[in-house]
Amino acid sequence: MQSDDKPINGQHNPNFFDLFNQLPPEPPAPELDGQHSAGRLAWLRAAWKRSWQQGGFLHQRWDEVGQARHASWHEAANWIKAALLFGGLSLIVLMLDAAGDIASATLKGLSDVPAAGAGDGSGLWGTVDHPIRVFLADQAAHLPVAPAALYAFWQMTGLVGLVGGFFGNAGARIAWLLFGIGSLAMIWSATPTGGRAAATGLAALMWALASIFALRGLSLRPIVHNHPPQFQPQFSPALHLHATLPAPTPPGDDYGDEPDNVHPLQR
Repeated sequence: MQSDDKPINGQHNPNFFDLFNQLPPEPPAPELDGQHSAGRLAWLRAAWKRSWQQGGFLHQRWDEVGQARHASWHEAANWIKAALLFGGLSLIVLMLDAAGDIASATLKGLSDVPAAGAGDGSGLWGTVDHPIRVFLADQAAHLPVAPAALYAFWQMTGLVGLVGGFFGNAGARIAWLLFGIGSLAMIWSATPTGGRAAATGLAALMWALASIFALRGLSLRPIVHNHPPQFQPQFSPALHLHATLPAPTPPGDDYGDEPDNVHPLQR
């Protein structure tokens, strides 16, 4: 016995109460508790077997699961689509919760990073790195964050942009471009006036060399796809006139308008 729910999209909506409607009648409760438990167990076993028989509730649901593997999304049963949507949303919620915990732990770890020395600024890397450390230290004095945390975040952004850009991620390449522009601006601002141009130019060259890997495969030329011309149907417009011509008049018939008693003159 099926439920009285109206079908949606031509599909029957299974109801869980159909399972109870298909159960055999419960045997009367005997006087002894032991016999009552045995009778209830036998009734449940019979109900389980009956639901898996042809036309049973569980048998029909199992057939719908088998058909869903070879059917499209719109052809699948409604309860299967609802279960998949609920499972997908639950998985997304769990992933977002885990991502939030990871991001919170990462930011907390960056905040607890011990303060690192500003370095002496010697060497090629020191010429580029030292102004960035000085700039971040000056800005951190006006922010509720440690200078070491700002420097660690700057390094992490550059690493993510470099690795992600190497694998062709568009967002990582945008982050890499912003990372380079921001680094050049910090170096220009924190470097003494005498060596500002040289330090900024050296940093631009280093960033350009690293961009060979971060922007691998990126081209500014428009992509032109040359496809062979496909078959185009030929249209030949033509004007067709259909005219209905009257039947030819038999010889000696003057359009049939003379009276019946008038006959042509014969010699």
